[in-house]
Amino acid sequence: MKRLWTPAWIARHVAMVVLVVGFLALGWWQISRAASGNTLSWAYAVEWPIFAGFVVFVWWREVRHTLRGPAATAPEAATGAGGTPDPAVRGVRRPVRVTRVPVAADTTDDADLTEYNRYLTWLNANPGARPGDYPG
Repeated sequence: MKRLWTPAWIARHVAMVVLVVGFLALGWWQISRAASGNTLSWAYAVEWPIFAGFVVFVWWREVRHTLRGPAATAPEAATGAGGTPDPAVRGVRRPVRVTRVPVAADTTDDADLTEYNRYLTWLNANPGARPGDYPG
């Protein structure tokens, strides 16, 4: 629980309270405007409390994430039985098997086009790979 009382978290708590109170006050102000005849204000009267609810939702999600702590992101939590990577754990990538593809001789004089075609050939030969995995 001490993790939620650091200076950064105190600022987050204060920001959450200020935003929620402000959004609810704006919603109340829109209700008073709508009651005086401004029909568009009825939509805003509903919208501001939804914004306040969203702020509470994000704050609560961040509190839960902080209280879970680093155990959920530790390397030993990312492995399953036998030390194999568990794909159910977020952030764990399966290894990509890279296949070397020989490039046919290209008759074009454009070096950039040749390199781009080599890159596309490699991507086609390695369907599970990401563009950042390209060895060239």
